[in-house]
Amino acid sequence: MTIDPWLSRWLPLVLERVNDGRVLEIGCGPGDDTATLSAAGMKVHAFDISSSAVRKTKIRVPSATVECRDLREPLPEQATGFGVIVASLSLHYFAWSDTQVIVRRIRSALRPGGILLCRLNSTEDHNFGASGNPEAEPNFFLVNGEPKRFFDKCSVESLFAEGWNTLSLEHFTTRKYVKAKALWEVILERSDA
Repeated sequence: MTIDPWLSRWLPLVLERVNDGRVLEIGCGPGDDTATLSAAGMKVHAFDISSSAVRKTKIRVPSATVECRDLREPLPEQATGFGVIVASLSLHYFAWSDTQVIVRRIRSALRPGGILLCRLNSTEDHNFGASGNPEAEPNFFLVNGEPKRFFDKCSVESLFAEGWNTLSLEHFTTRKYVKAKALWEVILERSDA
């Protein structure tokens, strides 16, 4: 893995919207974004399904609250009224219907005007499974036995069509995992609708 400072350019917006200083991070992995947010003075509540990732993040960012949690389960009871939620490359493991439910839960955890910063696998992400694997449903493959969803622009727009204002939608290639990884970076605001 290499350093991927994607979140740095969004810190001014995050600081503007964070409200009470609390940020929810979904799928923290080894804590890269947790460390960035914490260093910027935020109180981070992070979770990941991997107990190994949670252990690493707790050691790396002791000021953060970090727990092991499956995103398919309801969000923590205290996950309400957030001004900012971050979900970097963590919303792609699910069937479309489950993904829609998860996005509705995320929206419910934000206060009106709160923002979601997320990154999603792109259908152009061929180095990491967007082609050549058994397809369970459109753009949802079994990659080395693990489910992985890949998004095109239309599916990103569809996923966030109701209750969201899109502030930014950009396609990028990162070297986070050494090989080129294609992804969508999406910044959304919870609308009152």
